[in-house]
Amino acid sequence: MAANKAAALSHVGKIRSNNQDSGYAGRDLFVVADGMGGHAGGDVASAIAVTRIREADREYASPAEAEFALQSALIAANSLLAETVFEHPELTGMGTTVSAMVRVGDQIAFAHIGDSRIYLFRDGELKQVTTDHTFVQRLVDSGRITEEEAMVHPRRSVLMRVLGDVDASPEIDTWTLDTRPGDRWLICSDGLSGVVKHDDMLAALASKEGPKQVADRLLKHSLDAGAPDNVTVVIVDIADTAPGEVLKEPVTVGSAAAPLQFGSEPKPTTRAARLPGLRLHPIRPATGPTHFEPQSEDYLDELIEEDARRVRRRRLTWMIGLILLVVAIVLAIVFGYEWTQSRYYVGMSPSRHVAIYQGVQQGIGPISLSHLYEESDVKVDDLPAYDKQQVEQTINADDLPAAKTIVEQLSDAGRE
Repeated sequence: MAANKAAALSHVGKIRSNNQDSGYAGRDLFVVADGMGGHAGGDVASAIAVTRIREADREYASPAEAEFALQSALIAANSLLAETVFEHPELTGMGTTVSAMVRVGDQIAFAHIGDSRIYLFRDGELKQVTTDHTFVQRLVDSGRITEEEAMVHPRRSVLMRVLGDVDASPEIDTWTLDTRPGDRWLICSDGLSGVVKHDDMLAALASKEGPKQVADRLLKHSLDAGAPDNVTVVIVDIADTAPGEVLKEPVTVGSAAAPLQFGSEPKPTTRAARLPGLRLHPIRPATGPTHFEPQSEDYLDELIEEDARRVRRRRLTWMIGLILLVVAIVLAIVFGYEWTQSRYYVGMSPSRHVAIYQGVQQGIGPISLSHLYEESDVKVDDLPAYDKQQVEQTINADDLPAAKTIVEQLSDAGRE
């Protein structure tokens, strides 16, 4: 199997006061997380996510197993973020993007949420393999704006999906792709992809230099463009041999490389209301309020419609699940009742005669699961003491002929 050559770096940028990005390059796992939530929480969010997700850096029997493990790790990270906010309410609203990949032989498993990106450089071509979960990407997909317009759109940093304390079951993209020797993979935060031109990224990745030198070159491009946001880059080369470049130990960069530091405040009795599924991920340092304030009516309508579509999808899923559950219960009741009606037993009728009953002796609350099928002319009081007691307590029969045989035997005993 071809070896991995990798490098990871993270830089605070030229304007931000702290680094809210985190990155990880390990044996076969590679991750970039871009936190948000202002100075109080973005670094904490990305650090918690990467710290939890890097536990998935191990061998897997198949790409499908790795894909499932990545998805589980992101969901677990999401739960940790929600628990952290519960214990530290001052962090309410924090969240993070995550783009991660695990190599398994000649395939790679991916998990992605948010607007960090994964690119593949192969045979001189650079291709983005992730889809941004942003408002402007929705506009691009619908044909309302172009990719070039999206780069400068005033709302380009509004995220529709992230890990955080908003959604207990976030929608995470997972899939697998083939890889081969010569492939070069790039994972980066939008501090790089949001300011560096495609051609500059292509030229850097096409270089024959090693992953560390390529990562440094990409960082320089971002710094030359003003680096208004934190920049995190992970480069992974698939090579037959990897002299001098193979990571001897996993590398963690950014916020996750330092101990977590955040204060504690008493829990408030109420929490601020927010639009679910909507996060503002600013590309410039906040000089005023960091909460979301839409200035366009069309823009707000689009956000509301997106949220409504997600609610409708969830309601439809729940409705289908509920219908299937009801159908299963009804079928169980029908088949269960049909089975009870294939059973017979001998007992005493209301007029104290030996009788055959169809069904079973048990009932469901006030509902009886048996009824009088046939009454004989044999009086229970004429039976010997033992037979009388048996009839009063009922006698099970395998089927109707067996029940009639029991009645005939009791009739003979009553005449003796």
